[in-house]
This record gives sequence, C-alpha cells and structure tokens, in this order.
Amino acid sequence: MKILILGAGRVGSTVAESLVSEANDITVVDIAANQLALLQDRFDLRTVAGNASHPSVLKRAGAEDTDMVLAVTESDEINLVACKIAASLFNIPTKIARIRASDFLKHPDIFSQKNFCVDYAIYPEQILTEYIEKLIEFPEALQVLDFASGKVSLVAVRALQGRPLVGHQLQTLRKHIPNIDTRVAAIFRKDRPIIPEGSSAIEEGDEVFFIAATQDIRVVMSELRSMDKPVKRVMIGGGGKIGRRLAEALEKEYQVRIIERDGKICELLSQELHYALVLHGDITDEELLEDENVAEMDVFCALTNDDENNIMASLLAKRLGARKVIALINRSVYVDLVQSSGIDIAISPAQVTIGSLLAYVRQGDVAAVHSLRRGAAEALELVAHGDSQSSNIVGRKIEDIKLPKGATIGAIVRGLPPQNKRWLSTGAIEESNNAKDWDKARVIIAHHDTVIESEDHVILFVINKKMIRQIERLFQVSASFL
Repeated sequence: MKILILGAGRVGSTVAESLVSEANDITVVDIAANQLALLQDRFDLRTVAGNASHPSVLKRAGAEDTDMVLAVTESDEINLVACKIAASLFNIPTKIARIRASDFLKHPDIFSQKNFCVDYAIYPEQILTEYIEKLIEFPEALQVLDFASGKVSLVAVRALQGRPLVGHQLQTLRKHIPNIDTRVAAIFRKDRPIIPEGSSAIEEGDEVFFIAATQDIRVVMSELRSMDKPVKRVMIGGGGKIGRRLAEALEKEYQVRIIERDGKICELLSQELHYALVLHGDITDEELLEDENVAEMDVFCALTNDDENNIMASLLAKRLGARKVIALINRSVYVDLVQSSGIDIAISPAQVTIGSLLAYVRQGDVAAVHSLRRGAAEALELVAHGDSQSSNIVGRKIEDIKLPKGATIGAIVRGLPPQNKRWLSTGAIEESNNAKDWDKARVIIAHHDTVIESEDHVILFVINKKMIRQIERLFQVSASFL
C-alpha cells in the first residue's frame, strides 16, 4: 500500500516505523528537514520537505497515485486542509486526520464529504484520557484494553507471589474459577515471550495478558495478584489538554486535585472544573506535594508536556507515599528506561494513539488495533467474512486454523451489528444501530474446538508484529466470494 504520512513528529514517526516494517511504500512530509533526515537515516522510506497543506508539496510527495493519507501534523488546520486537497485535487481514497482541538468534536459535520473530506478522525487526547481512566478504574493492571465496543477486555497484570494461580499450571485455572471463562493470551518473563499452553506455569513477576468478558476481569485478576482497595483520591500533575480532560472525566466520581504551574491556566481550570481542587505550583516541588498530602493519594498522574518533569515528579510522589504513579512520557527511550524504576506505569502517547490509526491501515476488516509492550506486540479485532469454501477461518475449529506461531485467538464476539469505523476512534456507536442489538452480542472465550462463524469478531494477540501480514492474509476471502 502506498501511504503518505503528513507530519514527522512523534506520532508520524511512530506510525512510519510501524508501517515501513510491514512492506508499505511510505513517504513522509514535514516542514522540518532535520526531522526528515533522522527518519530517512533510520528507515527505508521517502521524505519530502515542505508544508503538508500545499498542493505542490503533496504532488512532489506522490499524492497522484497514493492509496491513503495520514495527516498527523501538530496543526489541526493543516491536517484538515491537507485532507480536503487530497480528495479534491488528487482523489486519494482514504483520508485520516489527527485532530486535537475538542471544539471539532462538537461539530462532526466538519469532516463530511461536503466539507473537509476526512474519512476517519483520530482524537489523541481523548484516546489517552480514556486509556488512563481504565488504569485508574483497575489500579492493579498494567494495561486494560477494550474490544467489541467494551464487551471484551484484554488485561495485563504483574503476577504476585502467593496468589492462587502463581506457581501453578494454566490448566488449573478452570478449577480456581469454575464459573468464569477466560484465556491467558501471552506471558512475558523478563521481556521474553512465552506462548501459553496448559502445562505452562506462571511465575512471580511474570507479565500476564489475559482475555475475558469485561464484567469478569476483576475476578480473573484476583487469581494473579491481590486486589487493591478502590481508588478514591487522584492527583493530576499538569493542567494541559490531557490533564484537564482527565480531571473533567474523573471529578464527579473521585476526589481530584490538579497542579498547574501557569497561573492563567489555573484560572481557566477553576472556571471549567466544578469539583476538582485546582492548585498553582510546580509538580516537582517536594514541599508542595507534602503539603497537599500526596502520601494519601491512590493515584498520582504526571501529565505535563515535559518528560523530565513527569519522571521526576512521579519518582518523588512514589517516594513520598503515593500508592500508584503514572507518567506520560513522549520519548520512547525514556519509556524503556523508567519501566524498571519506581514508576508503576509509563505511558507513551504515540503508542497509545497508533492503534487507532492502524485499525484503518490494516488490510481486511479490522475493527480495532492496540499496540502492546511499547509497540513490540499487538492485539487485533478482525471480522471474519465468507463461508467455509471462501475463507480460511470461517467454519473451522481454532485447532485447525494455521495461525503463525506466537499468534493466539483469545476470544470471539458473536452477534455484533455492523459498525461505522469512522466513529470507533471516539468510542461512539453508529446512531443507526439499535442498542438492543449490541446487548444481544455474545462473548465466547476461544478453545481448541471453538468454531468461527461468518461475521464473528475475532480477537487475537500477536507477540511479534512481523506476523501481521500472515494474519491479514488468513482472514481474506477468495475473489469468488466478493
């Protein structure tokens, strides 16, 4: 596929790295020539220096025969104009825009074919906010990812010595929780993947990924680690877009304190937030954190735009007694470094966001993609089409499907109505869908004798992204069916 990426910032660079490894023809456009030079040194791709919203620049980048444009610059306006030009002048089939301003969310008609011709809109701040909300809701988890519109969850936890399943084989899981069906999708031990089998034993410190119906995940988690008391108090460092959104989302259910060093932003936050306590100060100020009782906080979130401040504030909050600390870190090299420090969870915004973009880039009917373990692994939700004659998946037992080694089918959701992928990035359901139809959908945890039916949503865990193309081909139907 020929893909044009507009913007060589963190998101654009991360997307380029992911897609170039999958044998796509990638061209990156950015006004910063030095950033493009760094990308070209690292990856096999083409770069063009210039303004991404200028027709002449897009033409030089090969827009005339491009399959998809990903407009992910820092400017919403450039992204919107670029999509309009891509449609009007170059007839590019698929246009995806990264949008940051929440005001655009209130007016979705802006993206229509009559206006800016954006096929899919991605809202990074909203995606990040929802991601952090899940981590606060389930403080024992390292990751909590939703599939099939929230019916199924993939959860990562660190196994704790003394819990029922730790030190025992996976085949004993059913004995511990006989009334709940779940499946361990993968185990990572000292960063080395272990393909789970019935005889596999979980050891203390293992990072365990399991899949279950969303309402069952707390019970399954209790088999692997002690359940913390529910979160009540949250302190947020940074009142920018993400910090403000998170405070708005949490303030009705939790006791929220938000610290911001810019006095003018504090004034705005005080006007916009109704229940949260707004504090003017520096999140790395030890005296301020002590005065504001950081030791009593269940979760401390460092969400400023400064990686170093987020790291230092998180380490300081942890030392002062905060139960769980979460740091937003843009530079991927920092994320790898702090994972073994006192910081409980380091979040890479680009890695969290990239899944929403990849859902539209993947071949076949892909409903959702989540990047795992800092981009090394992926979880996908694909829709099976066809019949036993035209498909390699439909009508077959899972044990008969030739999955690449390291790929695991974790669950199937049967009976979901068709979805409008444009709105999946915002978590909304297409208005024409009847809510009762969603309630009828059934979660089936995958076992060796489970048979996949047409239109099933199949959730897979892939320990290595290099397998993605094989899986996409596996889900493709024959030309005769089409």
